Order: sequence, then structure tokens, then C-alpha cells
Amino acid sequence: MLKRERNLTYALIVLVSLLTVAPVLMLVMGSFSNSLHSFGNFTLKKYISVYTDPMLFSVLGNTAIFVVGSAAFATILALFLAYLNTRTDIPFKFLFKVLSVMPMMIPHVLFGVSWALLLNPSNGILNMWLMRAFSLSSAPFNIYSLPGMVLVEGLLDMPIAYLIIAPAMGSFDASLEESSRVFKSGPVKTLMRITLPILRPAIMAAFILCIVRALASFGVPSVLGMPGRVYVLSTFIYRVITVSLIADYGKAAAIGMSILVISVGLIYVYRYFTRASDKFVTVSSRGFKPSVVQLRKGKIPLFIILLLISFILIVLPVLVLLYTSLVPYVMVPGKQAFAAMSLQNWRVVIKDPISLRSLKNSLFLCLVGATVGTFLSVLVAYVIVKIKSKASGFLESISFLSFSFPGIVIGIGFMWYFVRTPIYATIWALFFSYVATYLPYGIRPMTSAFVQIHGSLEESSLVCGASFATTMRRIVIPLLVPGIVSSWVLLATMFFRELSLSAVLSRPGTEVLAIQILRFSEDGQWGRLSALGLIMIAISIIMVAGVNILGARFKPGEVREKRVKVESQPLKATS
Repeated sequence: MLKRERNLTYALIVLVSLLTVAPVLMLVMGSFSNSLHSFGNFTLKKYISVYTDPMLFSVLGNTAIFVVGSAAFATILALFLAYLNTRTDIPFKFLFKVLSVMPMMIPHVLFGVSWALLLNPSNGILNMWLMRAFSLSSAPFNIYSLPGMVLVEGLLDMPIAYLIIAPAMGSFDASLEESSRVFKSGPVKTLMRITLPILRPAIMAAFILCIVRALASFGVPSVLGMPGRVYVLSTFIYRVITVSLIADYGKAAAIGMSILVISVGLIYVYRYFTRASDKFVTVSSRGFKPSVVQLRKGKIPLFIILLLISFILIVLPVLVLLYTSLVPYVMVPGKQAFAAMSLQNWRVVIKDPISLRSLKNSLFLCLVGATVGTFLSVLVAYVIVKIKSKASGFLESISFLSFSFPGIVIGIGFMWYFVRTPIYATIWALFFSYVATYLPYGIRPMTSAFVQIHGSLEESSLVCGASFATTMRRIVIPLLVPGIVSSWVLLATMFFRELSLSAVLSRPGTEVLAIQILRFSEDGQWGRLSALGLIMIAISIIMVAGVNILGARFKPGEVREKRVKVESQPLKATS
């Protein structure tokens, strides 16, 4: 390893450790401290307080039902959609493939709010319509319950499971199923004995990752759980640091350590199933035929079911928010509602100083934070892929450390980390915590992009006298544009909708859009919430579309031309 590469690796190890390892250590130490002002005074009082709290057992039960139920629902729904989209002749498959992952673009808090507007027991639009239509004395549905939370969280986590299961389903060798049918096995027996066992690693990986996501979820439990007094671990932590007159960060850290142990254990199980996937290989050098199942009479009914699922996932939340933003209060659609429609909620939000400040803060964190995060991801991915050493392996491990942590838990760690620094209670506390927490999401696309660039290109440039910086600027970066665009878009969307970290670290003056939407929800200001939420969704779509258009300007032909120039012409060294 050259001196330049060694210096870069060690510098990144120090920087990434400050961003990812230090908050975890502070979380551990904070759980053994009385308060933020008595940090370092060892005590077990906080753990005793947590595990003797009579509320903890009900919270643990609610958490188990919530995470397992939503993960199972998400995995089953993803398996159903993946099968139809990859293995059948269902019409408009490309459209349904896109719609299956579209919920990732909708912030969780807004998705939860849209269902609250539909099915809350007091004035939910769908509940009120059903009560009028069937002369019911009470609301038939209550979204402020564990089943409601499981339903909404499962719909939100489904795209994660789909992205894991669909590729495995698409590359599955259908000849194995055909062999089963030749031996007179029925569809159900073939499914149970051939299809599902071979897809088991992908199914289990999707299920476990959805459990991790649900365990870290804060948006749905805060919007749908807290109004019904149904608490899970994430909202239990939030309650500890917000409801009391004096926030008990030591107790919150102790609860966070429990979640951390569970989450890290689940991540290791997830990695086990993904590593064991080579035992279930069905595609080899002998070739395979991904046959298409003819649905015949079931084509139309299944097509209608897919349309209904897509409507629930994408169209319904946006329509509910749009309708609610135009009416003075929640009311059943009808002549009276349409006559009362106006842009008053939009005017109030646009003139509201706190909403404008939250929009400004979110845009700053989104644009600047994603740019810094992408730049750091490029450097870390370069060291991981191109500089193969024990130090680079250690860098990879600490870079992906934050992937195991629920947002609200690591937020408590950052609270202890920043409390004695000048950036405490400033926008920079959010900035550094965002970059540290979501760094793995930026590194992953970059490592895939770096793997595709042969080392001979850089070697040719360096041999011809170009500096490392020139080689990166003229050779590597142009070839990395697709990966950079993917990394930036992913980080920007994550930063723009982030809630769990902000719930802990945000202070007056540093509000972000998700926090302002949560406050509108707590105050029952549904019209203003819907208007601000639609602004949030519109900005996200414009931002993602704009960056992808800019990235599309770097055409493959231009990249190939750059590659030819590098291989055939010497570069001038620059200082």
C-alpha cells in the first residue's frame, strides 16, 4: 500500500470513527450516567428504572406484535407482487414494478397521516362515510391500534422486501417446478416443496430486514400509536424524553441499549441468510429458462387486485392529503365539502414562519448534507474496493456500523456526544448525525460502481504522469456518474424526510419538515399538515427528477470516449 493510500485510509478511519463509533460509545456511557450534566458518574439506576417499569412489559409485547406482524405482512405482500411481476403474463408488468417501490418516495409520517385521516375513529373520512351509508352508531375501524399500525408499517416496508425477493424470483430456474409437475405434483405441493424452499434465503433476508426496519420505525408509531396510547420501544423512548418535565436521557439511553442489542443480533442473522445463499443456487453454466406462467382465467382478477394494491400504496395517500388540504376541516366528500374548498390552508402554511424555517432547514440538510455524504461515500468506497488491506476492511466495518442502529437510538447517542460541544442544539448537530447515520446508503451504490472500473485505467493515468487528484477528476469520477447520482438521490430523499433523529436532536430554530408535520398531527391541524406534506412530496419528486436528468447527460458513449483517451494518450501532470 502506497503512502498516499495509507494516509487516505487512516484519515478516513479517524473521520468515520468520529461519526459512527463515538456516538455509540457515548450512548453506552450515557446509559450508566444520571443525567447530561453528570456524565461519567457510573450508576445502574437507569437500567434498574427501565427494567422495573411496569409499562415496559406491555411495550415489549406491543413491539413484538408490531415488528413481527408488519414484517410478515410486508414479506407476504412482496412475495405475491414479485411472483406476479416476474413470473406471470400479468399486463403492464413494467408499470407495476415501478409502483411496487414507489412508497419509498412517500415520507412515513405522511403515509401514516393519510391513513389517520381515512380511518381515525372520531372523524376519519372513510369511517364517517361508512357510518352514514350503513347507519352505524360508531366507527367500524380504528387506525389508532396495533392492527392499524401493522397494516400501515407493512405497506411501507413492502418495497424493501420486494427489492430483495424480486431479483431472486426473476432468476429462479423454472425447470425445477416443471420437473415437479411432470411427476404429478400439484401447484400447492410444488410451491411448498420446490419454490419456497429454494427462495428461503431471500424470503428470510427480506423478513428479517423488515423486522429491523419496523423496530427502528418512529413515524407510524408516533402518528398512529401514541394517539391511541399504544406504545412501542421507539415511542417509549420519545415519551421518556418529551413527556416528563425533565427529560431523562439516561433512561432513554438504557432503553436504547436494549433496542441496539436486538437490532445488531437481527443484522447478524440477516447476514447469515445472505451468506448462505450459495447453497440455493439454481442457475449455473448449463443455462436456465425463466418461463412465464400463463394466468389464463385468473389474469383479469389478479390484474384488478394489483390495481387496487397500487391505488392503496400510491394514489390514495396523495388524494387524501390533497382533499384535506383544500377543506376547512375533515369532512366527508360531497356538495358541502366541495363548496367549502379553498386554498386557505396553503396560504397559512406558506406564511407560517416555523413552516418556512423547517422547509429551509430541510432543504439545507438535503442538498448540502447529501453532497457532503456522497463525497465522503466516494472516498470510503474507493478505499474499500481499490485499496484491499486490513485497514480498509476495518473502515468498511465501521462505515456500516450505523446501519444496525434505529434512528431514535443513535439520536440519543448523538445527544450525549454533542451536549458539551458548540454544535449542540444547532442545525449542525442534525447535519453531522444525518451524514453519519445514512452513510451506508451512500457507500453501497458507490462500491458497486467502483467494482466495475478496471484498475488499469487508473494505472495508465498515473504512469503517464497524472496526479491522483487529476486521475480521479478526469478518469474515475466521469465513470462513476451513475453511482454518484444513485448515491446522492438516495441520501437526499433520506435526509429530506428524516424524522427519528430529528425528534431527538431538533430544537426551536432547527425544526425540519418531518418535525413540523408531526406537530401539526399532534395539534390536529390536518389541513395545514396536508398542504405542507404535499409541498414536501412535490419537492422530493422535482429534486429526484432533476438530478436524474442531469445524470442522464453523461451518456455511455461519452464515458467510453474518455476511456479510449486514457488508454491511448498520455495525460499531463497537474499540480
